Amino acid sequence: MTCRADAEGALWCPSPNFGPRRGGLKPSLIVLHYTAMESAEAALQRLCDPASEVSAHYLIAADGRIWQLVAEAERAWHAGAGEWRGQDDVNSRSIGIELDNRGNHPFSAVQMDRLEALMRGIMDRWQIPAAGVIGHSCMAPGRKSDPGPRFDWARLARQGLAAPFGGGGAAPTSADMTAFRAAARAVGFTAPVQDEALLQAVRLRFRPWGRGALAAEDFAALPGTSGVA
Repeated sequence: MTCRADAEGALWCPSPNFGPRRGGLKPSLIVLHYTAMESAEAALQRLCDPASEVSAHYLIAADGRIWQLVAEAERAWHAGAGEWRGQDDVNSRSIGIELDNRGNHPFSAVQMDRLEALMRGIMDRWQIPAAGVIGHSCMAPGRKSDPGPRFDWARLARQGLAAPFGGGGAAPTSADMTAFRAAARAVGFTAPVQDEALLQAVRLRFRPWGRGALAAEDFAALPGTSGVA
């Protein structure tokens, strides 16, 4: 593998695992992942291995190093099956960022700093709104759990880099799954999955400390949700 430094401080390490975006689509989403591997170098090898048939546009190490693997205009193979806001082929609609993390520990401060700087540039270049920043678990509930419960979504939201938590209204006094499914769908969780997988996906994104059965607080955590009867 041959890597070279680019003008923005990233290392350009081209992966063969990409193709053209389909149907003339341009990036409207950023999908965040964790690598679930022991090191960034191990993840880099896998993301650049043609046998793996997986890649991402960027990989950020825990120590802040950044590798670009696929040009932003191209379709990296990072998202797989799933959908968001009723739209499939998320690979053609997104830019994928892999974060060096096993999924069971906090993300480092320098890694988050580099992620935020990278995201600002991507969002500006492609006109991606905060609501277009999602986790792999958001578009593939039940199949994927990254970037996981330790990822600091609140930090991104405070900087306008992700959708905020809650709609500012009163918590609902009752909760049923039919109403919750409708509320989650309005936010973007449209993948056809069982109730348990949907609840887990919403909690991973907006209420990672939540446990047990569906609760009123799960409704209140959704952006734009002011309560249900």
